Amino acid sequence: MIDDEGNQLGILPPYEAIKKAREKNLDLVEISPTAQPPVCRIMDYGKYLYQQEKKEREAKKHQKTITVKEVKFRINVDDHDYETKKNHVLRFLDEGDKVKATIFFRGREMTRTGLGRQILERLIKDVESESIVEFRPRQEGNTLHAILAPKKSDKEREKEKEKEKKQKAAAQSAAAPNPAPAQVAKPAS
Repeated sequence: MIDDEGNQLGILPPYEAIKKAREKNLDLVEISPTAQPPVCRIMDYGKYLYQQEKKEREAKKHQKTITVKEVKFRINVDDHDYETKKNHVLRFLDEGDKVKATIFFRGREMTRTGLGRQILERLIKDVESESIVEFRPRQEGNTLHAILAPKKSDKEREKEKEKEKKQKAAAQSAAAPNPAPAQVAKPAS
């Protein structure tokens, strides 16, 4: 048995352990029931549960939830529209999100699935410096999709952004001329 300050009290019969816990107005909690003999601890169980919950909430705050953003293409996409959507994909990847590129086929377009596959392959080739391909283009029913994930981790992206900020600040301070010291006019006496 372990008391509330972390000191070992030795092996005690259950009724005596409960008596000691009640004397201190605390709970007797079985920590390791499978050990021989079972290990118990005197503690405020409500406070313990609260602290555990607090730790879990704190851990959740620091987690980054990965969201999957979807960008939809058509097989007859124009070059400018393609570039715009490619830029959206690059922005999503830069923010740390995964991207699902989807091509939806309607009616007779189902006979031209090769064109859709070419568009997705072109997109993969265009953004390969920024992304990793999680799923190659694959067809499910009348949709063809591929999933891309960001290449860099969050920490690497943050370091890169800080480095860019420092470079911009250094460039601005070097470009701005040093102002001359202010001239103080002396009043005429």
